[in-house]
Amino acid sequence: MGRTDRLPLMQTVRLKREVRVLLSHNGKNPQVHASAYVAPTATLCGDISIGPGCRIMHGASIIAEGGKITIGEQCIVFENAVVRSNTDHPVFIGKYCLIGPNAHVAGCTIEDEVFIATGAAIFHGARLGKGSEIRIHSVVHLNSCLEPGVVVPIGWIAVGNPARLFSPDRHEEIWGIQKLLNFPLTVYGFDRPEASMKKITRRLSDNLGSHIDDSIIK
Repeated sequence: MGRTDRLPLMQTVRLKREVRVLLSHNGKNPQVHASAYVAPTATLCGDISIGPGCRIMHGASIIAEGGKITIGEQCIVFENAVVRSNTDHPVFIGKYCLIGPNAHVAGCTIEDEVFIATGAAIFHGARLGKGSEIRIHSVVHLNSCLEPGVVVPIGWIAVGNPARLFSPDRHEEIWGIQKLLNFPLTVYGFDRPEASMKKITRRLSDNLGSHIDDSIIK
């Protein structure tokens, strides 16, 4: 085999070390450990720390909007997962955690060795204890706290502090706890009676407008 035949393989190996979309936001840049891998189609924006041995896979979006995002060593963020923070809700993810494809993680604390499956959602102010498991399409609601080792079954909802687990058909019971947590106030800054979509989208438009001045750093 000649030198020309080997060239495509050599190019592929080099591309594996590239990070194509790193964005500076409000003067803060992502920091990626030298031993971590961030796929070429992933996006990291703002005040982010990616620990040793992490793997951030294709299409994943990690967006820090005011609050820092810290991801500890040997964590895996699979394809198209979203991790976001805001000024009031930073994100801390401990060591040896896995975030599955299409999962949504916002403004929460995740202790070591937590498994978050495909399509799961973790909301602002939540805390997931060490070794907990959030299975496919399940939800941990805002300000809800799981004890270490708790398993949220497929499609179930964890809500409250300490969190109680509900199957999705128990909406009225879920709402009885969820209503007191006041999602619009916690996430958008409007108490429920005044939280119109017009007010929410205007505020989000203003806040997200800060990305207009983002700059690509690599």
